[in-house]
Parts: sequence; structure tokens; C-alpha cells
Amino acid sequence: MGAPTAAVIASNIAPVIAIDGPAASGKGTLARRLAAHYGLPWLDTGLLYRAVAVGVLNHGAALDDEPVAVAIARGLPADFADNPALRTGEAGAAASRVAALPGVRAALLDAQRAFAARPGGAVLDGRDIGTVICPDAPAKLFVTASAEARADRRYRELAARDPAASYDRILADIRKRDADDASRAVAPLVPAADAVLLDTTSLDIDGAFASALAIVQRLLGAPRPGR
Repeated sequence: MGAPTAAVIASNIAPVIAIDGPAASGKGTLARRLAAHYGLPWLDTGLLYRAVAVGVLNHGAALDDEPVAVAIARGLPADFADNPALRTGEAGAAASRVAALPGVRAALLDAQRAFAARPGGAVLDGRDIGTVICPDAPAKLFVTASAEARADRRYRELAARDPAASYDRILADIRKRDADDASRAVAPLVPAADAVLLDTTSLDIDGAFASALAIVQRLLGAPRPGR
């Protein structure tokens, strides 16, 4: 990514943008587009947990084997995000289980905070960015949508390449992940007290991005780049 725009630099606020939300809410797409808009680096923190989960499974261990999971979390390679296995439904479900392990969350904490502390700022999306990773971020969004809308989005995405994709199964998986994420003892999925809620249920991606950008501009106190 390029350097932050002059407009953001002029605001004298490190533009750390923290985006949280449940699965398939659109937070990743919004984070990527906001990062491109502001010329900031972006980290999809969910991929960290997916990488740990896939590593545990490849190791032949159980997903609740905390010592193995912590060792894998501490030894993730720099190119971990390039593994296509991280983007499967199985990896997502497994990630929710390893994410509930306190040792795994602790092992990944410093790496996420170091990314956020880059000179000039950064964009991070996940489930505890505004509450744990970057509690002092000047711009926090909590992106949500109904479970049915999120299942429909995921179904359309998967059905294009997998004729066996099932909307009912996807909806059930999303509801289970929501319950798992909200009920875990460490860093449960909840909006930060100062996060702005963005419900994307009835928005297409362009409408969601326009809304997110307006929120971030207001929170950062910076004009749109180029203006």
C-alpha cells in the first residue's frame, strides 16, 4: 500500500480504523476498500485464526489442544495468508474454536497491535479490534446484518463454484458461529462502547461503503482525499 493521503496526515490523527462484526457481515470487503481509499495497510485478523486452525488440523491435533495451537500461532510464516485452504467454510468454523483458546489470543495479540502501530495508521478487521486490539482507535465500526442476509450472501458466493452449497446449512453455520463468538469467555464478539453501528442488511456493497466512508470521515475529522 502507498503512504496515507495528505488529507489524513493533515488531521494529526493516526488513522487506525477498527472494524468488527460477525461472519459475512461485509466487514472484510469494507475494510479492504477503506484501506485502498486511504492508502493504508490492511489486516484481516480472521485469517490469523484460520491459519492457526488449519495448522492444528494439519498437525493431526484436536482443535482444543491449546499447547499445539499456541505453538502454531507463534510460528505462523509471513506468507500465511496465501494458503487457499484458509478461505473454506471448514476453516471458518474451525477458527471459531481455536479463537476461544486464551493462549492463542494472547499469542496473536502483539502481532496485531504491532500492525496497528505502523507509522501513519492501518485498517484492521475482526471480532475484537475495537474492544481489545485497538481500544484507542479513533475510528471504530461494528458492521452487522441479519443472519438471513449474511447466509444469502455466503450462499451466492459459494454456489457459483459449488453446486452442492446449501443455504440452510450455511444459515445454521452462521448462527452457530454467532453463538460461539458471542459466548466465548475471552474477547467475546461485542461492539466497543464507542463503535458506530453499521447495519448492511439492506445495503449493497457500494451503499455500505459509502456509509462506512462517511462514518470514518466524521470520526477522523478529515476531508475526503483530494479535496
